Amino acid sequence: MKQILSNFKYAGEPYSCESFGNGHINSTYKIECKSGNKITRYILQKINSNIFSDTDALIENIENVTGFLKEKIAMLGGDVLRETLSLVPTVEGKNYYTDENGENWRSYICIEDTVCYDKIENPKDFYNCGYAFGNFQNLLADFPAEKLHEVILNFHNTPIRYETFKKAVSADICGRAKSVRKEIDFVNAHESDMSLLTDMLKKGEIPLRVTHNDTKLNNCMFDKNTGKTICVIDLDTVMPGLRAYDYGDSIRYGATTGAEDEIDLSKVNFSLELFKSYTEGFIKACGESMSYQEALSLPIGAKIMTLECGMRFLTDYLEGDTYFKTTRENHNLDRCRTQFKLVSDMEKQWDKMNDIVLREFEKDKEK
Repeated sequence: MKQILSNFKYAGEPYSCESFGNGHINSTYKIECKSGNKITRYILQKINSNIFSDTDALIENIENVTGFLKEKIAMLGGDVLRETLSLVPTVEGKNYYTDENGENWRSYICIEDTVCYDKIENPKDFYNCGYAFGNFQNLLADFPAEKLHEVILNFHNTPIRYETFKKAVSADICGRAKSVRKEIDFVNAHESDMSLLTDMLKKGEIPLRVTHNDTKLNNCMFDKNTGKTICVIDLDTVMPGLRAYDYGDSIRYGATTGAEDEIDLSKVNFSLELFKSYTEGFIKACGESMSYQEALSLPIGAKIMTLECGMRFLTDYLEGDTYFKTTRENHNLDRCRTQFKLVSDMEKQWDKMNDIVLREFEKDKEK
């Protein structure tokens, strides 16, 4: 580790290195450096090459997005070192270091006096989460999204995910399809939904945007003193996409009364209250850069991202649980059922969801 640390331009001498956070993809450490009486903290990460095979593309995306954000934040009189991530260069002037084993490492300046939360405790938390990701969208509204690399191909291309699902059903390599016919039929009954968002993009009804693609609460940093969100982190999956993807995945993750892998589906319900809270925060932050058609796409995004995720869990179950980490028998099946329950709930409250989005959108336009 000493060799790795010596290759970054840290302010001072590293004297402490501890494992940090609970991320599942990259190995993360908190570094403390001392120069005289001054202590500066950094985050060091080993990039998971099994997930992100093109490190140059990954880092270039982060460089371009954070550079653009810093310009916007500075124009608005904000703090560029607190309101977005800052990469630490290596002694060779690059933004990542390759060690003798071929592993790639990158480092960020630590944003002090902040905290992240894993669980939504109340609607206010979800409102703040919506505002943070909406602000991220708004600041990047005029960034040319086509400049970004697609670091995970077809990540939210739902029609392609559906084709992969159909192949898994047809191959049935584990002989499980017969026992999940109800779930398979549920997916197939929604075939016409799969291309709703991609068709809107093809028709030019909604624009290509910069998308975060991992819009969970724990990727928002909150100021310890004010309680306000100040920064969106974990930019590894920043790619070209649709605003409805980020919005929809947040709703899928947060507007529910149950855990993602809850076995008892009576505990899993779509929360219209949480949906409203997130929508208020999101549109308040990015409504000024949103068209009417894009507003219409948001509830569709909530439904399709939830359907897509459930379909991916079911695909993995049919293929022998090889992609998502499982800790019990039928884990992926349980996950897929919670997602399909949420889709069904959304369909029952579809008019209310659309009314909430359009009401917030129109309220924002009246400002």
